[in-house]
Amino acid sequence: MSRQVDLNVNKLLDGLGLDGDDNTICDFTIADQNCVAESQGITPTTPSNFKPVLGSNVTYVVACVIINKSNEVLMMQEAKESCAGKWYLPAGRMEKGETIVQAAAREVLEETGLICTPTTLLVVETAGGMWYRFVLTGEVIGGELKTPARADKESLQAKWISNLQEISLRSNDILHLIEKAQSYNNRSPSSHWHKEILPAPIHHVKDLLRLVVVIKKRSTNKLHVLLSEKTAIHFPTCEINPGKSIHSTLRRFMVEMFGADVGQHRPLGLLNLEHDPIADGCCLTLLVAFRAPLEEVPLIGKCVWQEVAPGDESRLLSIITTKNSLVELHVVR
Repeated sequence: MSRQVDLNVNKLLDGLGLDGDDNTICDFTIADQNCVAESQGITPTTPSNFKPVLGSNVTYVVACVIINKSNEVLMMQEAKESCAGKWYLPAGRMEKGETIVQAAAREVLEETGLICTPTTLLVVETAGGMWYRFVLTGEVIGGELKTPARADKESLQAKWISNLQEISLRSNDILHLIEKAQSYNNRSPSSHWHKEILPAPIHHVKDLLRLVVVIKKRSTNKLHVLLSEKTAIHFPTCEINPGKSIHSTLRRFMVEMFGADVGQHRPLGLLNLEHDPIADGCCLTLLVAFRAPLEEVPLIGKCVWQEVAPGDESRLLSIITTKNSLVELHVVR
């Protein structure tokens, strides 16, 4: 058990996906969540057999923030009637059969005329459990910047912008994303930013939240990771409820495992993202850290604490204590 856990911890720390049993087991399904709600006198609003269907009941959006050597950001001018003339990042909805990387590259080409290679995820944004925006950065490798003479239904033109105050934005919701990409682009070799992480090509039928919950054991000062013993040893995983924010889903899942008096903990960011267009689901692996020592965190679910190997412990501790060492999870609502 310990060796397989160590291997999986290493995979996640490298931003890679987990295949096999780890992408099929779910500890807290929507059906389970509905049962809990009903026991509390709450009428569930999400069908127990909910299944994400792209373009129907779940929306995946991609956005690509590309910064050049002059610290300018690639922007496009909207052609849509509702926001014509406004400026925005190259972004749009994913289409059936696309990977996240393919969708990002397509949007950049359609809206700016440039060919790009996405290099890493920077942010995953969620609103409820039905809307996701996958924000990447990348490098331009070809193409020709779109001019007004080549305006079409996708955009009026594209430009490299140094001062965002000089243009009228469609929405200010991208300012944080641009700042993030500029910081990443200007990072020093000694900085502790996360490595280049792209979505792992593993398909999921449901939208899942996988937790890597860590805590220090008081008596030994060693780091431990939480494992579920339901059917097979794995990291605790739950279905993301489309009617709730991810923070709400996380809270309900933690209460399920630790009880209503669950100790202080905080979600730190994403270790990886798994998605493959074979199915419309995805899996977010979220690192969660407890502040209390192990002895003060009772378990009521079918879970156990596993001591982390020394090498993995140092990597995890570095991630926990360092800003920008994870892909940001931004919960809009």
